[in-house]
Amino acid sequence: MMTGPEICAPPRPVISKPKITLPPGACDCHFHIFDDPSQQVPERSYTAPKAPLADYQHLKNMLGIQRSVIVQPSIYGRDNDTTLSVCRSDPDMRAVIVIDDSISDDMLRRYADAGVVGCRINLLFASGVDSGSVTDFARRIADYGWHLQILADISQFAALEDVIPHLPVPVIFDHMGHMPAAYGTDHKAFQLFLKYLAEGSLWVKLSGAYRITSASDCHYDDVADFVTALINANPDQLVWGTDWPHPQIKGTMPDDTDLLNQFLDWVPNSEHRKKIFVDNPAAFYGFEG
Repeated sequence: MMTGPEICAPPRPVISKPKITLPPGACDCHFHIFDDPSQQVPERSYTAPKAPLADYQHLKNMLGIQRSVIVQPSIYGRDNDTTLSVCRSDPDMRAVIVIDDSISDDMLRRYADAGVVGCRINLLFASGVDSGSVTDFARRIADYGWHLQILADISQFAALEDVIPHLPVPVIFDHMGHMPAAYGTDHKAFQLFLKYLAEGSLWVKLSGAYRITSASDCHYDDVADFVTALINANPDQLVWGTDWPHPQIKGTMPDDTDLLNQFLDWVPNSEHRKKIFVDNPAAFYGFEG
């Protein structure tokens, strides 16, 4: 029997389609698979339930998603085997992995050939991986055309102002910068975040509303202003993700169709939707067409 941190709740089955059909080529830019062959590391901050590829494929079919980007979760450390295996199974998928300072250039080339387009630095959840400095990672991956994906609370991220605008690779932040919505859009860190987004210095994933909300139920209305502010700043460098299967969240496990419906309410403009769901991820992750 697996021991360690408390097991997260499993995702809810997807039983209904969204109220609006997503445009052709819609991309889910952030999801995880929890399954063999990777093993959960002892240093993990949560224990994941099974979340196999078949369940995710059902979600894609129900929501109308064509393309996807699998992201290495913290529980597997730098054992990227599950993530890479899933990516290789689908030509309409790309992968973001976790590496550390010890990785060789040969291994980076092999990962790139396997569909990897970026690496993730997780500054929130334990994974047993030494992430090194943001600048050092950016230098290592620049020659492979990768991007740097950062999971951090921007209100606590000192490198936001001093480092991010000067990196030699594109940078994307998970979950709208992961700053609590209670801080408000006028918070100094979020205003700086908007500035760099407007200037084109960073990209943002419009995902994980339940990670920053103050709400105790599944109506994340306090996040709407954050989404609006990000779109107003630069709709050309935003992408969307399900964050399935929603690991280590507080409160009630959300319904994925409800999450998408609420997001569609927050983005009523059809041109913005096409950019966020199709055009922007196609450009950022290297999808053809």
